[in-house]
Amino acid sequence: MKFKLTFLFLFTTLLSFSQNGTVTGVVSDKDLKGEPLPFANVTIKGTAFGATTDMNGTYAIEIPEGNYEIVFSFLGYESKSVPFSIKAGEKKTINETIGSGSVTMEDVVVKATVSREKETALLLEQKKAVEIKQSIGAQEMARKGVSDVEEGLTKITGITKVGSRGLFVRGLEDRYNNLLVNGLAVPSNNPFKKIIPLDLFPTDIVSVIEVYKTFNPNIYGDFAGGTFNISTSKGQKSITKLTIGVGYTTDNNLVDFNISKDADNTKGFFGLTGKDRALPGLLGGKPSSYTLTPEQSLESFKSGFDVTETKSPLNTSIGLLHVEKFQLKNDNKFSYLLSLNFDNNFSVKKGVERNFSNNPSGYVYKNDFINTEYKYKTSLSTLLGLNYTSKRTSFTWNNFYLRTTESMIKDQFGYADLSANNNKSIIRTNQLDQSDYFNSQLLGEYSLTSDKNHTIKAGGSFAKTSYQQPDRKFFSGTKDGDNIITSIAGNNFIKQYLDIDSDMYLSGMAEYSLKFGGDKQNALNIGYNGSASLMQSSYRFISPINNFAPNNFTVAINSLDAQLNDYLSQNAFSFRESSNATYKAKLKEITNAGYANVLFKFADKWEVNGGVRAENAERETKYREQGSFDQKFKVINKQKLYVLPSLNVKYGLSENANIRFAASQTYTKPVIMEAYPIEYINADGSSIKGNPYVVNSDNYNVDLKYELFPSNKEMLAVGFFGKKIKKPIERTFESNATTSTIITYLNSDNATLYGAELEFIFDFERLSKNLSDLSLGFNTSLMQTKVEVPQQITKPDGSTTYSVETHRSRDLQGASKWLINSDLKYQFNLNKNWSNTVTFVYSVFGKRIYAVGTGGLDHINELPFQQLDFVWSSKLSDHFDLKFSADNILNPERNLELGTNGNAPISESSNVVNSYKKGVGFSLNLGYTF
Repeated sequence: MKFKLTFLFLFTTLLSFSQNGTVTGVVSDKDLKGEPLPFANVTIKGTAFGATTDMNGTYAIEIPEGNYEIVFSFLGYESKSVPFSIKAGEKKTINETIGSGSVTMEDVVVKATVSREKETALLLEQKKAVEIKQSIGAQEMARKGVSDVEEGLTKITGITKVGSRGLFVRGLEDRYNNLLVNGLAVPSNNPFKKIIPLDLFPTDIVSVIEVYKTFNPNIYGDFAGGTFNISTSKGQKSITKLTIGVGYTTDNNLVDFNISKDADNTKGFFGLTGKDRALPGLLGGKPSSYTLTPEQSLESFKSGFDVTETKSPLNTSIGLLHVEKFQLKNDNKFSYLLSLNFDNNFSVKKGVERNFSNNPSGYVYKNDFINTEYKYKTSLSTLLGLNYTSKRTSFTWNNFYLRTTESMIKDQFGYADLSANNNKSIIRTNQLDQSDYFNSQLLGEYSLTSDKNHTIKAGGSFAKTSYQQPDRKFFSGTKDGDNIITSIAGNNFIKQYLDIDSDMYLSGMAEYSLKFGGDKQNALNIGYNGSASLMQSSYRFISPINNFAPNNFTVAINSLDAQLNDYLSQNAFSFRESSNATYKAKLKEITNAGYANVLFKFADKWEVNGGVRAENAERETKYREQGSFDQKFKVINKQKLYVLPSLNVKYGLSENANIRFAASQTYTKPVIMEAYPIEYINADGSSIKGNPYVVNSDNYNVDLKYELFPSNKEMLAVGFFGKKIKKPIERTFESNATTSTIITYLNSDNATLYGAELEFIFDFERLSKNLSDLSLGFNTSLMQTKVEVPQQITKPDGSTTYSVETHRSRDLQGASKWLINSDLKYQFNLNKNWSNTVTFVYSVFGKRIYAVGTGGLDHINELPFQQLDFVWSSKLSDHFDLKFSADNILNPERNLELGTNGNAPISESSNVVNSYKKGVGFSLNLGYTF
């Protein structure tokens, strides 16, 4: 009897399975001329049956016999439904093509790989990936009003922008991050930053930005905070689009503005004045203490000290995007993309700027300035991308050029030295920063077999960069109305010429991939990547020699050149090169790495990705100390072979929930200027000095994360992370004989960092169908850090001394104990052709150390402030789109404040050492698609 019941049960079960049918098909993208549409949703209306299309746009759903309605959907696309009936055992094919309808162009561009720029596609990619990573695509950046990559990354959990110091990831400074472009290593164009300032990359040329917070063997081991991979756009839809924009910021535009006289013309508008400020050719390529004659001085310097008083106009921008796609024989495709973008920006920064010094009764101000900075910035970006694809082959050739200039007039007015009791001292700096960056990349991928189970990909790039501060000059004196009482003596009227050029930067990669196992879900990757760079610097000085000019003279502060030229013509003073033997240094860095990584999927729940990377990192520094120009370079070699293991584990709790674990070992290189043996001198006597004896840090990382994807538009994630850093690289301050501040760098003993992250995207349709167009995104990080400071440190000359830091145990510099990012999005249509997206974006962070306390002083802390932005994007018609944004609506005061836990009392009424307001920015951008 028991056997009969069992047999009957099995027969019934078998019969029920045999009564099911299968509906399959391919979903295509109408806007991309029938390209397969990955990650589209296919559901059977009124049932729990459904599927998501794979990378080839295919789907398969097994359902019982009956009559149904199948629905095809994708975020930003118009949904389509098809009624059908199916019989037991029947295999029915239903193909469908869906399009974007009235969505914007950004919604239909395909990422450099198979994943898409849409938020739903990126959520699905995050859900399916084994490693812990997050991405932001063109669609999300467009609706949030993001204009550049740096701003876009601040929308990701645990990432904040810290003024001009770049991006902080999980409280770790710029030096702990790394950057890839299309998977290839790229150099920095700014020696004061680890990676390229990402605000130079407009979102127009970006498809998707990936952020890896955990290490994988195929990315470089120089990593602790995050590795950013920028995938540039490909031409997937023929289009020509012109965009123009205008911007206004309160207290920055349409106000009194000072600009260097040589920049107040058409050349200055486009940032083309660098050649006029170049080092005089008669001084040659090697310093020789040459003294210029009056005639040579008058003829050689095309840029003087004069400043034009004007009104700052509105900010402007213009962009052109042109894409063409061609269908070739045998289903081969060719496309190209050309992007040109130019924008300029006027800004006025005004506020207090103070430095403390110690005396027996407590800490007092050494100086107390009202600091005013007038900055005019230009940014030019171009991208030319050529793409060819066939069934088994793809090639991409990208060429991009970035150029940025910043013309600055900086006035420090007040007490230069409180002991002198002169509250009308003024120090003026006239400075031009210019960077040029060219990178050419060639990438290819080939499937060795038609089933694409064996593939190889390879790529290489050549880059050349240049960073210049030509004719950086300054003078000081006592302000008397619109005049200045000054003299040709001391450090007055010095000219600096700084050039840091990367003559060659090469990067390459190659990888073989094998899919294996019964269902081909397992994968093996074996590869190589590496880079090599040769860089050299030139830092030269020209100073005045007073022959018989007056000890003091009074002249209009904005019109000094006429008086100085008159003195030159009388031979009352002359210019002489005062560079020393340290003017030149050279840096060679070579990284070579091989790696192996294997992915196993088993038991339908577990995915394990483990591997190892062997990376050899070499840094060779050549420099001269004070002495003869002909002496041999001193050489410092730093070389180490790192063996870096990595483990990523994912356990699928359900179809929509995962638990992830990751552990790895990595290392950190210093920023170029942190280990570069030159002393960069400012007008007020402070300086920045690199330490070539700084060593790389060793990092140990661990992460645990739970994530839930309730729907294709929602997610919830909770994560915990910890890091142990041996020999962390830290910024410190020292005082020299003249009590000016020298910033230098050292290795502390160790640092620990641990914390938790929470992130969710909530669709209000859960509350009511009437709220289906409203969604909320939120992420927060909570962190604790601790740094142990050694009693003795290594100085640049190799000797040891006692650390000048006030605290032997402290928080990690730059790390906030908490931070919050959030956005509220609402989508609506005013008519059939007029679609709109309104977004509010909010962020705030906790107090963090800006500068480590030294000499008995406590730390200088960056105090919290709240940022609120508003963006309204409209697709007015098939041709016109409009975007309005309001930035920094709350306009908070941004303060740096000295702490009160030093070794002596503070004898001043305020601890604020720097304070300013940024202003509320408004911008309007109009796009026309031809």
